[in-house]
Amino acid sequence: MASGTLTIDLDALTANWRALDRATASGVQTAAVVKADAYGLGITRVVQTLARAGARRFFVAMAEEGAAVRQALGPGPQICVLSGHMAGDTEMIGDLDLTPMLNALDQVTRHLEALPGHAFGVQLDTGMNRLGMEPAEWEALAPYLLEAGPELLMSHLACADDPDHPMNEHQLAQFHAMTDGTGVPRSFAATGGILLGPRYHFDLTRPGIGLYGGRPYEGAATVVTLSLPVIQTRQVEAGEIVGYSATWEAEQPSLIATVAAGYADGLMRGLSNKAVLWDGDVPCPLVGRVSMDMITVDVSHLADLPRSLDILGPYQTVDDLADAAGTIGYEVLTSLGARYTRRYVEPVT
Repeated sequence: MASGTLTIDLDALTANWRALDRATASGVQTAAVVKADAYGLGITRVVQTLARAGARRFFVAMAEEGAAVRQALGPGPQICVLSGHMAGDTEMIGDLDLTPMLNALDQVTRHLEALPGHAFGVQLDTGMNRLGMEPAEWEALAPYLLEAGPELLMSHLACADDPDHPMNEHQLAQFHAMTDGTGVPRSFAATGGILLGPRYHFDLTRPGIGLYGGRPYEGAATVVTLSLPVIQTRQVEAGEIVGYSATWEAEQPSLIATVAAGYADGLMRGLSNKAVLWDGDVPCPLVGRVSMDMITVDVSHLADLPRSLDILGPYQTVDDLADAAGTIGYEVLTSLGARYTRRYVEPVT
């Protein structure tokens, strides 16, 4: 088999959700963010696992993702759409009982006129300047919207992965100023916000990256292992080059493994000559350029020829790999390619 095997440990996923749920203040509901195909790990299996663990509210980026969650779970769990009520979404939102998080006046008008009485939430901008109503817009619309009965008021922290960043306190104060006294349930914290402590928890938390084993949740269990098959090994003499543009030259006779995965499979070119793969607990450096379908790895020091090498697993997390590529774990996870064979390890019941 020439495709890598992406193993998703659903037991670890369950453990991470339960640990973050325990980390929230008493009486706070813990939801789950499952946008982007559950961060690249397969939305159907992920949401079914999280629902069995106890999650009853899920957040997606767009209505189409909400449809996939509803198909996987059936009626009951609440599915919140972060992009709100976009043009063309009305039928899907109504038929599938999705809850749009309204972001601006045009969405408010569209939703309340097209689906009067249908559940909605409101997203507020507390300083990130990305999505949601700014204070002046909210002040103008609040009397009308509060009378219509929103299910949730939410905002999003810009710098929660840096506990000492002044934006955290600034946004917290702004969120209080915009929402105190409304009587509506509130949500402010994703994974990083949960770790900032109870002042950020309000009524609902919405962990995302921490569920899947990424920073800033340093205590997360490993969810993803990616094993890549070795296609061929070859002896390279001192002075010979490996890969495109001759970016790596052997300083001594070396044994090079050609491994089946490349940038078409989500291995960024920034990993060239920087990443490490693993044979069990033994590191093996990636040498040369990452190409579309292949990478090359120095295995000269191994006692036996490997059949496969791990690029994600217990010795290298998504964040370790992201550090090598100069990016973040989110990008590594959501870039994992469709050519991998996905294998799910079921949670222990």
